[in-house]
Amino acid sequence: MKILLTLLAVVTLLATGCATAQVSKTPTDKDMAAYLLVYFKDQDHSLYFALSSDGYSFTDVNDGKPIMNGADLAEQKGIRDPHIARGPDNAFYLSMTDLNIFGKRMGYRTTEWQRPADKYDWGNNRALVLMKSTNLVDWTHTDLRVDKAFPGLKDVGCVWAPETIYDAEKGKMMIYFTMRLGRGKTKLYYSYTDDAFTKLETYPELLFKYPNPEIQILDADITKVGDKFHMFYKAQESGGGIKQAVSDYINRGYVYDAATVAPDKPGCEAPNLWKRNGENKWVLMYDVYGLHPSNMGFSETTDFKTFTKLGYFNDGVMKATNFSSPKHGAVISLTADEAKRLADHWGLKKY
Repeated sequence: MKILLTLLAVVTLLATGCATAQVSKTPTDKDMAAYLLVYFKDQDHSLYFALSSDGYSFTDVNDGKPIMNGADLAEQKGIRDPHIARGPDNAFYLSMTDLNIFGKRMGYRTTEWQRPADKYDWGNNRALVLMKSTNLVDWTHTDLRVDKAFPGLKDVGCVWAPETIYDAEKGKMMIYFTMRLGRGKTKLYYSYTDDAFTKLETYPELLFKYPNPEIQILDADITKVGDKFHMFYKAQESGGGIKQAVSDYINRGYVYDAATVAPDKPGCEAPNLWKRNGENKWVLMYDVYGLHPSNMGFSETTDFKTFTKLGYFNDGVMKATNFSSPKHGAVISLTADEAKRLADHWGLKKY
């Protein structure tokens, strides 16, 4: 199997200053001609890429096999919750949860969790996987232990579902994630990264305060639409589903809205919003873990008030041509050249 991430590639990127290298101008919506879906699977806790030319039919670049093995990337020998974003430097920022929920079953540890559940609860990971690339082929790699980065977080209970977005006000990439302290409730936090995307430069601060402090919230996804920031997230309460909060600011001021925008009867989480190229249409994608087998669900909106359900992969207009059971994914737009370079690297002829 081809290995996308190689030691030579990492050393070369670091030596040549990948983070500060000169890159082409960031493309605009009219330049976009394809889509990239990043996702993982429970079976192996590894990373997958899929391409689409129309935003409806997606094809895995490696014929349904991982492009990076989670065991090679993470302290817990598995990754979850991959997210990809384009920065103002036209580089790609890939972030993932360092967690293998089947670590004992897969022989990576002798206990159910890395630390005692009675003290740190379900999952209880402490690291995030951060990667950066200018070409979607060669990547830098950092496995960041958040508890070691800040003394005040030595008893962190979990750090999940990291995502990045450029904060123009700060001139920095903002990373935000779900975090729990000890056995407390999961909440949403944000920090800022260095330009090389190897560390957190600021102590994590609360991103959004839920009205009911007894309800856990997780899996935030922020997108700037016009002059507003739309944050979708999961609230673990009766009725489930995905909620939306809107703000004038990227890291504060999100207004609570009780409405559920993705009211799937099966349980769902991990919302991700992406725009259809050249159209005033936005797709809200989410992980429908309540289906067996699990699948991705899709809704579409033009006004962020009415969401039209599109169904699931291969059960509606959205198609997965050569893969199944994707989990917690994210989609970004690519130019034709970017998509072709990635496809050529993996020998993908049609997408």
